[in-house]
Amino acid sequence: MLRESEAGRECLCVERKRERALQVGAGTGQGERSVVQGGSMASSHGRSDLRFADWMASLPQSMHTIPLTNLAIPGSHDSFSFYIDEASPVGPEQPETVQNFVSVFGTVAKKLMRKWLATQTMNFMSQLEAGIRFFDLRISTKPRDPENELYFAHGLFSATVREGLEQISSFLSAHAREVVFLDFNHFYGMQNLHHEKLVTMLKEVFGEKLCPVVFAQEVTLQYLWEKEYQVLVFYHHPMALEVPFLWPGQMMPSPWANTTDPEKLIQFLQASITDRRRKGTFFVSQVVLTPKASTVMKGVASGLRETITERALPGMMQWIRSQRPGESGINIITADFVELGEFISAVITLNYHLDDEDDDAT
Repeated sequence: MLRESEAGRECLCVERKRERALQVGAGTGQGERSVVQGGSMASSHGRSDLRFADWMASLPQSMHTIPLTNLAIPGSHDSFSFYIDEASPVGPEQPETVQNFVSVFGTVAKKLMRKWLATQTMNFMSQLEAGIRFFDLRISTKPRDPENELYFAHGLFSATVREGLEQISSFLSAHAREVVFLDFNHFYGMQNLHHEKLVTMLKEVFGEKLCPVVFAQEVTLQYLWEKEYQVLVFYHHPMALEVPFLWPGQMMPSPWANTTDPEKLIQFLQASITDRRRKGTFFVSQVVLTPKASTVMKGVASGLRETITERALPGMMQWIRSQRPGESGINIITADFVELGEFISAVITLNYHLDDEDDDAT
C-alpha cells in the first residue's frame, strides 16, 4: 500500500509522461464543436478536448507492440444516441406498452422518451477528436421504408448508418495512426439482404482500412500501422463467419450489469474483470447504470443524465482511476455522456501505468 505522498508522486509521474507524449502533434484547446457534415449528424453539443485526437499515435514506443487487448481504450455506450429523431416511428424492438404509450400521447411521449434514450451529446467526429475509440452500434430497418435504409436505433431512430460511418472514415483519413473498434451488437428488423447491404457499405466506406480477423493477441498498434489498418468491425450475427473482416461478436464480450445501483455496478464490473482472462479476447467494461421503469417515472421530465449519470459519476470515476490495463486488467471501458468527469482522459492515462511497471522492472 503506497503512503499518500508516494501515491501523489506516482500520479504526478504518470501525468507528466502522458503530457510529454501527447505534445506530439495533438491539438490543444477545448470548446463547442459544430461539425458541418450535413443533416442530423452535424450538431454536437458536447465538449471536444483535442488533446486526445491522436492519443494512440502519441503513446510511448514501448506500447506499440503491446496487444490492444491489454491497453485501456475509452468507448461510448449507445454511441449514436446524440441524435434521436422525434419524428420517427418507435423502434421495432420496443415492447407493446411503449408502442401504446406513444400511440396515445404522440410527440409528447417521444420528447420524454428522448430524455432517457439519449446517452451521448457529442457526435461521432467530436467523440473521436475527444479520444473515443470504441463505438457501441445498434442497427435497424424502419417500418414501411421503401428505400430499405439502415439506421442507428435506440427506442427511436437516429441517423442513417452511412452518415455515421462516413464521419468516422473522414476522421481516420486525417489521423492515419488512430484505430477504431465498431461493435455492431444489436440488429432489429434485419433480414439477410440488409446484412449484405451493411457489409457492402462497410467495404465502400472503409475499404483498405478494414482489418481482417486474426488472433486477438496479434493485434498491436505496430501491426496495424504496418498494414495500414484502422478499423476492427465486430459483428454479433452469423454473417461474421462469411466475411473476412467481420470479427465474431464473441471476440468482444460486453457483460451488462443491468442495475441502477452504483455499488452493485462496481461489484459486477470487478467480478467480470476477474472472469475476463478465461475468454482471451477483447473485453468491454460497461460503466453504465440502467434505469428501471420506476426510476424513469420518478424523474420522467429530468432524464437519464440528471437523474442517474451525474449523481453516480464520482464513484464510477473513482473505480476507473483505480484500474490497470493488462492481461488481468481492464481493456475497453464504455460510459454514458463521455464528456463528463474527465472520463476519456482518465481511461487513456491508465496506459501510462504500464510504462511505469516496465520502469520498475528494469
